[in-house]
Amino acid sequence: MRIKAALLDQSGGHALPYDETQPLRIADLELDPPRPGELLVRIDAASLCHSDLSVVNGDRVRPMPMALGHEATGIVEALGSPEDAEFAVGDRVILAFLPACGECSRCKGGEPYMCGAGAAANGEGRLLNGGCRLHDGAHDVHHHLGISAFASHAVVDRRSAVKVDHDLPPEIAALFGCAVLTGAGAVFNSAAVRAGETVIIYGLGGVGLSALLAARAIGTSTLVAIDPSAEKRDIAAGLGAIALSPLEAPKALPALFPDGGADVVLETVGRAAVLTTAYQAARRGGRVCTVGLPNPAERFDIPAISLVAEGKTLIGSYMGSAIPARDIPRYIALWKEGRMPVEKLLTSVNKLTDINILMDALEQGQAIRQVMIP
Repeated sequence: MRIKAALLDQSGGHALPYDETQPLRIADLELDPPRPGELLVRIDAASLCHSDLSVVNGDRVRPMPMALGHEATGIVEALGSPEDAEFAVGDRVILAFLPACGECSRCKGGEPYMCGAGAAANGEGRLLNGGCRLHDGAHDVHHHLGISAFASHAVVDRRSAVKVDHDLPPEIAALFGCAVLTGAGAVFNSAAVRAGETVIIYGLGGVGLSALLAARAIGTSTLVAIDPSAEKRDIAAGLGAIALSPLEAPKALPALFPDGGADVVLETVGRAAVLTTAYQAARRGGRVCTVGLPNPAERFDIPAISLVAEGKTLIGSYMGSAIPARDIPRYIALWKEGRMPVEKLLTSVNKLTDINILMDALEQGQAIRQVMIP
């Protein structure tokens, strides 16, 4: 079938503003039918994430050309085979960006977010079953994180989809597939934050604010949010956090944490220098959880003795250590109860044709989550 999708022909080397250089073009592509174990999904809403921007600016090297987008919701329009009977035509699904094979030692050990087969497929820009379902004339088009959601339709592995109720507004449902899954998961799963603990969050993008929502839902005692954006700090303050700029933080934190630091510090920026600062902000015996994806060339440097002498724990959190089929319904339930107001992440609802303008806003730190309706 013919679909429209946002296509990136070249990663990196695009001058700003993107609204002028137009790195992404809306292309007419051919989409193959789903194979066994796959679903055809009509995309209702897809939101823009820094992981998309990092492919455009070259921070994350991916095979080209690639149809971008990985945080989305939609309606199932076709099944690849009768064996996919846990889904039905008409189901609303939220798409998660790492399919898990279910057969490897990590999947069987309860860590599907560490699935090697899923990670390899994502890195190669293909689906878990192999190959590409998207084509631009005679050329294959690679899939972004197994989804390629900036499009009218997508074919995805069924293990990338979680069935949810139809009463979720699409522009809210889309946010659960990456921002909430990753940020809240870092709090609930990776760092295992407990009620009454003290928490610092560096970075207030979609993932950082999702972590803040989760920490608030748990009932932390002192909750501090740090970001250079005054607008994002205002949102964090409205959600009950003590909001500080990076310039204010060094003077303010010692008074807020007389024990020498926070119990848990989360870094969501994706910069090694920020991770170093976050590590220093944890108390002796504290936990430091890093969620952001830095450029692969960056290196993290700490005194090696501090891991033992200060008893700190450094935790890497990929996809919030999440099991999407378990966690997405949990987070939706918290949203419905009013305990995690995910709608606070929504900056705007836009057309797919606005994508380069929206990339500029994200690059400039002017947006949290911008949702596009194909």
